[in-house]
Amino acid sequence: MPRRTAAERHETTTPTDADAVGAESGDALLEVLSAFHHPTRRWICELLSVEGPATVGQLARRTGLAVGSVSHHVGVLHRHGFVEPAPELARDTRESWWRSRPRRLSWDASDFVPGTVARRIAATAEAENFRHHVRAVQQWLATSQDAPEELRRAATATDTLERATLEQMHDLGARLTEVVLAWSEDCRADARAHPDAERYPVRVGTRVFPSAPVKP
Repeated sequence: MPRRTAAERHETTTPTDADAVGAESGDALLEVLSAFHHPTRRWICELLSVEGPATVGQLARRTGLAVGSVSHHVGVLHRHGFVEPAPELARDTRESWWRSRPRRLSWDASDFVPGTVARRIAATAEAENFRHHVRAVQQWLATSQDAPEELRRAATATDTLERATLEQMHDLGARLTEVVLAWSEDCRADARAHPDAERYPVRVGTRVFPSAPVKP
């Protein structure tokens, strides 16, 4: 039996409704949350986003995982629109290349009924997302002293603890989201206009939440 081409293998994980990617709700959203908030899958997404397209074999060497395991994770990410094939990079029809695919993902655990499996999945994704960002901050703090001075000076950290109304919390969250999304689009537009400019992977995370004093 002849070996299937890369395109034929990708058919089994191609999103069934490409127009719905980024606008999922209900059970479909829960499947996306479970797919993305697996630490290994998110790592693979970020490797493709930061380091560029790669084959499954290259990802396996980069992560130390078995090729079969990486192939499984990539398939899950493809099914939910986080990665996509990059066939133009292949040397022949059997070679599979993948690239990161930017997409929106937004959810609120409180949208699901308390005590249900759906609520637990959404809450678990929220917690894993937080742990991911904590690991990212810890990684930066552990390596920042060896980074070029201009990078250390460009990195910022701002926090405050203010008394605010519920409406003011909503307003701040909306403002922060708008600023970050506009900044992200500006970066992509500039990259298209000036593809040779030196760029760094920059992580931006914002949180707005009520907080009692944090015990040391």
